Amino acid sequence: MALLKIKFSQKKRVKLAQGLWLMNWFSVFAGILVFSMGLFLKIELRKRSEVMDNSESHFVPNSLILMGILSCAFNGFAGKICYDSLDPAKFAKWKPLLKPYLALCFLFNILIFFVALICFLMRGSLESTLAQGLKNGMKFYRDTDTPGRCFMKKTIDMLQIEFKCCGNNGFKDWFEIQWISNRYLDFSSKEVKDRIKSNVDGRYLVDGVPFSCCNPSSPRPCIQYQVTNNSAHYSYDYQTEELNLWRRGCREALLHYYSSMMSSMGAVVLLVWLFEMAVMVGLRLLHTSLESIPNPEDPECESEGWILENSLKDTLKSMLESLKKIGKFNQVEADAEAARGEEGGKTPAITTVS
Repeated sequence: MALLKIKFSQKKRVKLAQGLWLMNWFSVFAGILVFSMGLFLKIELRKRSEVMDNSESHFVPNSLILMGILSCAFNGFAGKICYDSLDPAKFAKWKPLLKPYLALCFLFNILIFFVALICFLMRGSLESTLAQGLKNGMKFYRDTDTPGRCFMKKTIDMLQIEFKCCGNNGFKDWFEIQWISNRYLDFSSKEVKDRIKSNVDGRYLVDGVPFSCCNPSSPRPCIQYQVTNNSAHYSYDYQTEELNLWRRGCREALLHYYSSMMSSMGAVVLLVWLFEMAVMVGLRLLHTSLESIPNPEDPECESEGWILENSLKDTLKSMLESLKKIGKFNQVEADAEAARGEEGGKTPAITTVS
């Protein structure tokens, strides 16, 4: 028994073809939207590539760009088929291509669904990328005179100001690295010498943060230095909520920004997938209803359309049998080749007559 068998009159077939033609062009615009989202995400990731450890995060925008291009191509082609299906003479040339095309559409829809899932599941990979990238970026913060790294201070400062964050996981991350360049340190000062000597790696570490960590909404002037020294400032306790630094780490801020963006894009791609599935089902019904016309010379007669010629169970069974036949055929060929090899390896016996 065929799956989703529907009877079609000529009027219904025409309406289906016209509706599918319109849906395909809507899908072309949806493909342009997916392509644009991928391009936008790629640009956003490029903006902050200096604080990302690797290029794995670009898998999502690259996939969206590819799916957008393929969607435009597939649906533009399907729109042409639907338009030509109104004329039996024009439709005849597309008949041999429809089955392979529908198989490609099925694979394409699987890819779209996979890309939608990736948009939701890339959070873990993005988190590790940002964590390591921000850690490296903070190490190079002081290298304002080093070619190739002189821009890092500006990048980190702009990032902390824009996303209202401080450090990798929090403001205390700045206490563990030397973020002040040696050119601004007075090495004749006893305090500087003592701090450098007290550190195993010979770094100048302070309980201070860059100015970009300051919260401008705080009522008191920003306390950047001696952050953990309550006695150095009047009416101050760094463990209270009155601390005038951003408490959120930049990894969390960036992760939330990109994750929410990817989740929104994933939801859009999922809607596009549902729309593409509806188009594929409609195209399959149109294909079978046109092929099953009992009298091609009488296009006004009724016909039947279906999704699968047999039930789902029977279709899966026949597919498994086909795969088994292919496997057996390959095994027979392998055995035959092995037998020929053995025969070729045998040395014919030579009889001498005396």
